[in-house]
Amino acid sequence: MTEKNDPKPCFHCLQPIPKGVDLTVTFDGPPQPVCCAGCQAVAETIIEHGLSAYYKHRDLDKPQQTPILPDELKNLEVYDHPDVQKEFVRELEGDLQQAALTISNITCSACAWLIERELQATPGVTKAIVNLSSQRLQVTWDPRQVGISDMIKRLAAIGYQARPFQPNQQEQQFSRQRKGFIRRLGLAGLATMQVMMLAFALYFGVVSDLDDTTRQYIWSVSLIFATPVILYSAQPFYIGALRALQAKTLNMDVPVSIALLGAYAASVYAVTQGSGEVYFESISMFTFFLLSGRYLELLAKEKALRFATNRLTLMPQLAQRETSDGLESVAVKQLHVGDVIVVNPGDTLAADGQLLSDEAWLDESLLSGESVPNRKIKGQTVVAGSINQQSAIRIRVTAAAQQTVLAGIVAMQDSALAEKPKVQQVIDKVASYFVSSILVIATLTFLVWWWIEPEHALWVTLAVLVATCPCALSLAAPTAITGTIHRLNRKGILVKGSQVLESVKQLDVICFDKTGTLTEGKFSITERRDFIEPEQINQLVAGMEVYSEHPLALPLKQLSAIPRPFKEQVRMVAGSGLEVVTEQGEHYRLGSPGFIAEWHPQAAAETRFNVVLASKQQLLAQFTIEDNLRDDAKQTLDTLQRQGIRTLLVSGDDNGRVAATASQLNMTEYYGEYKPQQKLDLIKSLQQSGNTVWMIGDGLNDGPVLAQAHLSMTFANASDLAKTAADVVILSDQLNSVEEVIRSARKSRVIMRQNFTWAVAYNVSILPVAALGIIAPWVAALGMSLSSLLVIANSLRLYRE
Repeated sequence: MTEKNDPKPCFHCLQPIPKGVDLTVTFDGPPQPVCCAGCQAVAETIIEHGLSAYYKHRDLDKPQQTPILPDELKNLEVYDHPDVQKEFVRELEGDLQQAALTISNITCSACAWLIERELQATPGVTKAIVNLSSQRLQVTWDPRQVGISDMIKRLAAIGYQARPFQPNQQEQQFSRQRKGFIRRLGLAGLATMQVMMLAFALYFGVVSDLDDTTRQYIWSVSLIFATPVILYSAQPFYIGALRALQAKTLNMDVPVSIALLGAYAASVYAVTQGSGEVYFESISMFTFFLLSGRYLELLAKEKALRFATNRLTLMPQLAQRETSDGLESVAVKQLHVGDVIVVNPGDTLAADGQLLSDEAWLDESLLSGESVPNRKIKGQTVVAGSINQQSAIRIRVTAAAQQTVLAGIVAMQDSALAEKPKVQQVIDKVASYFVSSILVIATLTFLVWWWIEPEHALWVTLAVLVATCPCALSLAAPTAITGTIHRLNRKGILVKGSQVLESVKQLDVICFDKTGTLTEGKFSITERRDFIEPEQINQLVAGMEVYSEHPLALPLKQLSAIPRPFKEQVRMVAGSGLEVVTEQGEHYRLGSPGFIAEWHPQAAAETRFNVVLASKQQLLAQFTIEDNLRDDAKQTLDTLQRQGIRTLLVSGDDNGRVAATASQLNMTEYYGEYKPQQKLDLIKSLQQSGNTVWMIGDGLNDGPVLAQAHLSMTFANASDLAKTAADVVILSDQLNSVEEVIRSARKSRVIMRQNFTWAVAYNVSILPVAALGIIAPWVAALGMSLSSLLVIANSLRLYRE
């Protein structure tokens, strides 16, 4: 204990102030002493940035860790180097960048509050989200205004050490958390067994005719065993309660801490006075059961988080790159776009790329969950994390490190787990009110029993606080959400946020694009008509389609190995086609018959051709490009329709082809030749009529429509714009994944409702029993813990098939 004449500790880091140091900072009254110039600078930074509330939220039980030293801060500038950033920075649209940072010393919601506000106040930072369960920060910023090193320095200035996320380090962090829980849990379990044996002797007549000296001895031994449980094992509850009170709110740790500390203080008083009641067995057992529940909660969250994180740990660290002198082994982070790498049989692809070999068989189970090898042909895209199943293949790198599809999966997984759905926000609010009510009821219970039987007032109040602790209530939604995300990921479905849980409740309309969604997206030219020399047409068409990402463009790009080069910028007309004006003033269009009909009305007359090439003077060529329906398209649509969900086909293809596809799929509502704006207007019209609308598409032009829908889905091979706008990405390339999303989301809502109903019913029913003094505190602790374990076990059903 600090004596009266002892100097005050450092205001910032709470460490002793060395002799001869006379430094202060001004905060909320008189000057506050600090131990060094570093702490003085840190404290002044926090106060100057308007974040002085940190000193009201911080953990006083754990002194501030030493800030990063100035020399180390200088070395952080290496993280701004483009080559280094390849390891952990993702490039986003709008020249923005995104990275995941591991915060090594974050302990509670107050830390998350401070970190998010400090970064959000930084010019250039557009988004900062802290995931407490993974102790990871996802930050999005404009590199033209702020560097990653600047953000790390700002966090260091307020006492947090941040480093780029590394999967292996994340595993170590989880390991430390588990070991910490096991130590606290083990101590509580051992102490509980000893204290319970002594309690049996006292309360159940195992030892009869105890004299005062023997009873006092047993009490003292119980005190010795219970004290480390209260001071060490139960420490997380006190810290959580302190954070809540400092933030002027209430959480379940508040009644837990009051019960533990109140019962312990009363028991210590009884031991010192030699009379009264002791509750060492109740508080020891309560702590053990509650820690058990939280440990299982940690394991449930870790299971889902590891599913995504472990994907990165399986990535190779080296790649075989082709050079003029042969092959060289290089670190994956040194790969550049355009490099050619060789992947031997059995090896994992280290980067996304374009297949240069004639054929490859790849196991993509790491991404899609499907273990059956997929055949790829020359020119197709292959992704990092796939395993080469046969002979050595050559790949031209198109994306490496954090720009790969796999890294994007992990980034979106983090966002999904960090985001709270509305149902969770409601439950959090209910839990807060519930805790307030518990404290009021506990106070009234104590007063009533003090008036009736003072000797029973404390243990009855303790039973009320313990039995009605809303632990199960707070676990009702998070465990179910985590289980749902894990279940869908395992089936090759990536969920970006919680919209799926919100919108599935009222889902009544699903709009489907045709090309690449209801069809396979594997096109071939089945018919063509040429009006000039075919080779000239082939070069012209292939040269124009170089600028297109539309699925129909692929077979047209392959018409010529030597496409006509266009130095001019080709103009893309959304939903119609391409137009180019050459240096010689020649005008060409390539696209839908309706697009060409603006120049040549006869182009729209022959409906069997769906792509036309024309100059302003004449038609040059007509093509019929066909696509096959997905094998599971009809079965998926039939299932949705049986569930009462309206299914609409909305496509930019000509009416005849759209009608034929709709007929094959028994769809009565279809819209052909719809431009992107018309699709958008249709979605808005359905929403204005009160419908909850999902949109499923994969085209370059579907981005705005996907963003407008209540929930949107696309495929892994879709355009980048579609994948950015979509809420769900189907990695397995199976349309029936739509059924799985709906089924899992509905099951998740059912389980959350069951968890919530059980938690509320248990707390409401146990309250009068506890208030009437019918159950002992240790029985209340057992009931509360079993209630929480039941919620966790119910949520774990989502992990199973």
